[in-house]
Amino acid sequence: MNIFKSIGLVFIFLLISSCGDSKKPEEKSIYKRVKTEKKQIKEVNNVTPVDLNNKGIGPIKNYSFSSEVNLELANEGKQVFNSKCTACHNVNRRLIGPAMAGIYERRSVEWVLNIMLNPDQMLKEDPIAIALLKEYNNILMLNQNLSENEAKSLAEYFRTL
Repeated sequence: MNIFKSIGLVFIFLLISSCGDSKKPEEKSIYKRVKTEKKQIKEVNNVTPVDLNNKGIGPIKNYSFSSEVNLELANEGKQVFNSKCTACHNVNRRLIGPAMAGIYERRSVEWVLNIMLNPDQMLKEDPIAIALLKEYNNILMLNQNLSENEAKSLAEYFRTL
């Protein structure tokens, strides 16, 4: 009789264990590529206007260079540029701000001096400075509190670029 009980218990155990979770077939994930039409994005070239007659807003009303470059003043300007300007400006390529090479082909000397000496007011009121601000993602030119002599030495240095 013990054998019948043992066989019965084994039979019941097998019956219960076979009725448990049945394995469902696993769904394989299939990656389907959907072709979408690529939109051509036209690159908008933000060209800031060239205006050699705009003198900007600030203390410099008229300024003219001597016929020859003052190398001593230009060297002082290079030192000022390397210490105060290179975080945002490069000589030949744009960084956070525009490249300085060829600046006098795009701006008047007075405008360049005034943006260095009075950037806060220029960025609020001067149309070219406002256009540059938009072109450079509204990154403000910081006021470096340059003296007029430092600004003039920078202007002389820009002539050599």
